[in-house]
Amino acid sequence: MSKQNKKSYLSVVIPCYNEEKNLKRGVLGEVEDFLARQSYASEVLISDDGSTDESLKLAQSFIKTHQRFRVLENPHAGKPFAVKSGVLFTRGEIILFTDMDQSTPVSELDKLLPPFQQGFQVVVGSRGKERKDFPWYRQLLSWGFRLVRRAALLSDIVDTQCGFKAFTSEAGKKIFARMQIFQEATQTKGWKVGAWDVELLFVANKLGFKIKEVPVLWQDRDIAEGKKKDFLKESREMLTEIARVKLNDWRGKYDK
Repeated sequence: MSKQNKKSYLSVVIPCYNEEKNLKRGVLGEVEDFLARQSYASEVLISDDGSTDESLKLAQSFIKTHQRFRVLENPHAGKPFAVKSGVLFTRGEIILFTDMDQSTPVSELDKLLPPFQQGFQVVVGSRGKERKDFPWYRQLLSWGFRLVRRAALLSDIVDTQCGFKAFTSEAGKKIFARMQIFQEATQTKGWKVGAWDVELLFVANKLGFKIKEVPVLWQDRDIAEGKKKDFLKESREMLTEIARVKLNDWRGKYDK
């Protein structure tokens, strides 16, 4: 497909909240360098979630000289809302969302694209059970979360939380339209992540889309200072999310 075509083959959505330090070390240049080498057309949507640092200014400066990129300015609502906002404005046949810190580099997309040719509509990156650069307490919390989550939902998927997922445009837009978090979420402070990926994959499965999990490289490269992390609190919130999805399923909210 020609890069001059208005419709892109690939849309990349990058949620952004207080990513100033990651932006200054050149992560958008890494994305551009990879995409510029590909034969297919592509676009990148930086979906800002009401950043309070220089992130938005840096992103807007970058897109002035990089036509592939666009910036969406959103009110602060949290990562899932930033991703959804980006997805709704995509023009590509395949949509990838990836984290700004590029802990999984965009070049790992080469591993996600082949399953689409095999009929899969949702292809997700997986860090496996062992997470490089995770301290022991995060390894333990991650293991506990996986144990509970797989007992309750999505038993065939090892890693629901990797921020590197792709889907066909049709699948992505149908999935996000059915997710209940966007109807139920309350006001957000900071970069709340939670386990919204669990609902995304649960809805995908519920809608009958074929899901493929693919191992990808991952190494923690996040140096942003504006995203305070309380791993115990985050773990509790993630377990609450599992219960919420289970309850919504019992109530038939995903069947409408």
